[in-house]
Amino acid sequence: MISPRIDRSTRVILQGISGRAGRLHSRLMREYGTNIVAGVSPPKDINEINGIPLFPDCASAVKATGATVSVALVGAYDLLEAMREAVAAGIKMIVTPTEGMPVHDALKAKRLTQQAGVLWIGGSTPGMAVAEVAKLGFLPDVSLKSGALGLMSKSGTLSYEAGFRLAQGGIGTSVWIGVGGDPVKGVRYSDLVPFYAQDKQTRGVLIIGEIGGRDEEDFADALKTHAFAKPVFALIAGRTAPEGVSMGHAGALTYGNHGGYASKRAALENAGVRVFSSLNEMAEKIADVF
Repeated sequence: MISPRIDRSTRVILQGISGRAGRLHSRLMREYGTNIVAGVSPPKDINEINGIPLFPDCASAVKATGATVSVALVGAYDLLEAMREAVAAGIKMIVTPTEGMPVHDALKAKRLTQQAGVLWIGGSTPGMAVAEVAKLGFLPDVSLKSGALGLMSKSGTLSYEAGFRLAQGGIGTSVWIGVGGDPVKGVRYSDLVPFYAQDKQTRGVLIIGEIGGRDEEDFADALKTHAFAKPVFALIAGRTAPEGVSMGHAGALTYGNHGGYASKRAALENAGVRVFSSLNEMAEKIADVF
């Protein structure tokens, strides 16, 4: 797998830069330190946005700048085509914050990126960041403090609060990756276990999970398969959610024992993970370790 670790030399393009979200977050990411070298937008009467040069397509943007990463801020029904364009242009990592990509499109995107050896972070991801270096997506600056805790999340807002509380307690993150909340996603918790195991700046890992799907259970299996030696922590949202009712993200639906809080907690604890019941407990206990 391509390493998700980015730095200030990583060249990034932003697809959909001329939209409202593209204009806002291109500025915020650049102010944080992200090296956004080009924007991709249909031809208009302007040739730059926020000081970032515009190109009509990914191919010309990549050829001119040597970019290897794309953040795609386009509509859910346009996302698959944007990803196809990025992969064809030679992009190696794609971050897609857009929520609600049609499932059949997401399945095609997953196959496309896997076959091309492209790392896809999303869909419906809050983004990813190497704290105090660079960020891709919507992660708030106040939640980003440089440190040694790898952080993975489905939820955006819950992980923002977790990151903020940790930062307030002096605990920083190494590489923060929002895997996304859509039912079909690119990289999953379990896929990232080998990366965090080898990353020298990471001394422990926290996942912010939620009910629905098998991501947390598969992550627990991967920890055992790889004999992951660093301490692992988890906070799982949805403990009191009623069975059979869709809550929040499209994947947050439980029936019987499948995808429920109890099954996820049991699987994680069986793999040696310390599972917390609240944000307060999480912040206090991780501070004891770090």
